[in-house]
Amino acid sequence: MLIPIVLAAALMNAAMIAASAMSTILIADKLSSGVAGLPNTAGVLGTAAGALAVGRWTARHGRAQALRTGYGFGVVGGALMVLTAVGAHVGLLFVGMFLLGAGNAASLLSRYAAADAVPAARRASAMSTVVWASTAGAVGGPFLMAPSQSFATALGLPASAGPFLLALATVFGALVASTYIRGARATDEPLPKLPARTGGSARTSLVLAAGVMIVGHLVMVALMSSVPVHTHQHGQGLALLGIMLSAHTLGMFALAPLTGWWIDRSGARPVTIAGLALLLMSAVLVTQTGLVFTPALFLLGYAWNLCYLGGSAQLVSADEESKVESSIWAVSALATATSPWLFTLGGFPLLATASAVLTIPLLVLVLRRTPDRHRAASA
Repeated sequence: MLIPIVLAAALMNAAMIAASAMSTILIADKLSSGVAGLPNTAGVLGTAAGALAVGRWTARHGRAQALRTGYGFGVVGGALMVLTAVGAHVGLLFVGMFLLGAGNAASLLSRYAAADAVPAARRASAMSTVVWASTAGAVGGPFLMAPSQSFATALGLPASAGPFLLALATVFGALVASTYIRGARATDEPLPKLPARTGGSARTSLVLAAGVMIVGHLVMVALMSSVPVHTHQHGQGLALLGIMLSAHTLGMFALAPLTGWWIDRSGARPVTIAGLALLLMSAVLVTQTGLVFTPALFLLGYAWNLCYLGGSAQLVSADEESKVESSIWAVSALATATSPWLFTLGGFPLLATASAVLTIPLLVLVLRRTPDRHRAASA
């Protein structure tokens, strides 16, 4: 069961990364760099809406059908983006990114399908396997962006259509792979691996877990949304941008098995603390736009990994899974919309300052929180 889940997630990651980067550049050229984040905002909103929809479809039709439906919407989105690149109205680009976001939501929530299929002691490791396997698509996708432009040109299409064709092909591959997913949990009843939440203390644990996931994602998206604009303004081509994106996504996914092992062994709390601390460090390092810039993007990716998996391991039901996932992407829509504008005003130093304002208070709360031994062991 894990193989089709893993393959679909990898292909969907490649689609989302290629489409996001190219749409940012396309809007910067057609409109202005100040609104270059709007297509990604549409993708983020699509992911937020898709997470809620996939959660509801899971309750009604089971995980497998819900994931297939999400990927199907992604295929439609990819097709609309190709049409935009070959001359259709630019508004279709935003619709396409929104629908592609639904496919992204399916990919993200598929980690819980993997968690359902293993014993309790390996739950975090199973989720991390899906995240780790996404490395192939997430790292390989950016390297295919420049060749995809040559492919599009050879077909007589605009070069900008290449990355969108790549996105369409890979999300279709994810849909095909998802047809082989079988046996996932069909209802949103509490997972048997973790105890149900009761009382104010449990609610606080949920809020902190969700907060770590949201802030980790928000900071990562805010900084990364401006990287394509930064490289474009400095006259750097897609090949160099691809290297930067690959380094970042390698940090996001490649070390996931280590994170999953750490959570299963020590609980989620130390992992989330490390994630928030590394988030602060990487935000500072990104302001140094010399040789340290690309390694800083790698560290930013791993900080996200620690926050994301550490928080995920503390969720106990499909209802929490979909709502928290939706909240992550709804809030990060603000980052994709405002990041290029803030970057225009103050560059990466301003974005790093905003990141610290979000991260430091949450880190203090997590450090002051007395760990629940029973939940730490379960997580």
